[in-house]
Amino acid sequence: MAKLGSGAVVTALTAGALALVAMLAVQAKSSASTTAGTGTVGKPPAVSASSTPGAAGSAKAAAVPKDSGTGKRVVYSVGQKRVWLVDPGQSGPSKTFTVQPGTVDPAPGSYAVFRTRSGPYAGSDGKQIKNAVLFASHDGSIIGFSSAVDGSTPAPDPSKHTGGIRETVADGQALFDFAPYNTKVVVVA
Repeated sequence: MAKLGSGAVVTALTAGALALVAMLAVQAKSSASTTAGTGTVGKPPAVSASSTPGAAGSAKAAAVPKDSGTGKRVVYSVGQKRVWLVDPGQSGPSKTFTVQPGTVDPAPGSYAVFRTRSGPYAGSDGKQIKNAVLFASHDGSIIGFSSAVDGSTPAPDPSKHTGGIRETVADGQALFDFAPYNTKVVVVA
């Protein structure tokens, strides 16, 4: 058996990492193209990828916020409109995706999931939703993550008091599977 030099190992690892990043970029672009609410598969959304729920966004946005605590948790950045599913016990990077918040934001802090509901049922905006992960309340609104059954992620009606934070159906299923009752949810600005 031939011995590989350290340069060959580094080159092989770098090539593998680049291939993985390219594959994830293609998946993110595909997800954004089919969930933008236009009904046309393959047509790019009219908004930038960093603001489209389900899109990968920039490399800077993909880093888990430093002030988000430790351990297994869901991290939600109100300012970035982004969620991370962080599990230090898993190998590989955390799953991250953008979301479309409702009109009521949770205050920064640490919460725990107090209810999950697979659905479908009517959300606070009247849309049929599924895979709800509820973790906070504010001004009489329950705040949580969910997916519209039809896969849409439109901006909320500003005249309505809604706490639904919407993600794509695929991202909603991943979050629902990741965050059962009592899972920590950390909200950062």
